[in-house]
Amino acid sequence: MAENITRLRKPDYLMVVTDVNALNRAAVDEIKTAAEAAIREHGRFSIALSGGNTPRAVYALLAENKDDFPWAKTFFFFGDERSVPPDHPDSNYRMVHEVLFSRAPVPAANIFRVSAELGAAKAAEQYESVVREFFKLPPAKLQPGQFPRFDLILLGMGDEGHTASLFPGSPAMAETSRLVVSNWVEKLNSDRITFTFPLINSAGEVLFLVAGAGKAEIVKEVFVTEGENYPVQRVHPLHGRLLWIVDQAAASLL
Repeated sequence: MAENITRLRKPDYLMVVTDVNALNRAAVDEIKTAAEAAIREHGRFSIALSGGNTPRAVYALLAENKDDFPWAKTFFFFGDERSVPPDHPDSNYRMVHEVLFSRAPVPAANIFRVSAELGAAKAAEQYESVVREFFKLPPAKLQPGQFPRFDLILLGMGDEGHTASLFPGSPAMAETSRLVVSNWVEKLNSDRITFTFPLINSAGEVLFLVAGAGKAEIVKEVFVTEGENYPVQRVHPLHGRLLWIVDQAAASLL
């Protein structure tokens, strides 16, 4: 697999791979590496998944290579969810279940889906409680340094620079104390449930997956402009690694 790895703002890295198939393989390798490291360090691997077409192929490839992955010690969460039931075509959970959970030996107790059928506000509140319980956190307001540390959070990027369900100008952009919130997205005229920046930036590693020529312009904007004009530019793990895996089509304007 031909690839280039470029050092960006410390501790950020950009890996440019030849095509989407190479991206899928590189992402699966990174997930496996992160899982092995986390299990060596503290006996389990916590990962938050993203929706969308790019990670879908990654999950399918991970399921195909299911024999050498520590499923019993891996705990799956979701970084965001649409406000729909779990069997709805737009559900991130449904997508992941179809291509990964139903094809790999994942213990049911290791899957933590968002109960989006409850409505966005209630689902966000409940999911925050689920995350707190998993990481054994108190129900009180968390202070800096107390946020849970996922071993790996997978993210994508929309055409306008959004990530998870953190859209430009949306209320959740200003959240500083919650882990999970309901976020009204004007562009979509709907509520979403999403991890917040404080939670994302507490991760041991954040992995962005971006593919396709349609993302080339926003990739260029994100990497050549200063400041935090786009939500993805606000992802900076405080004590972790940030890795972007991007195919050549998406990186063509860099």
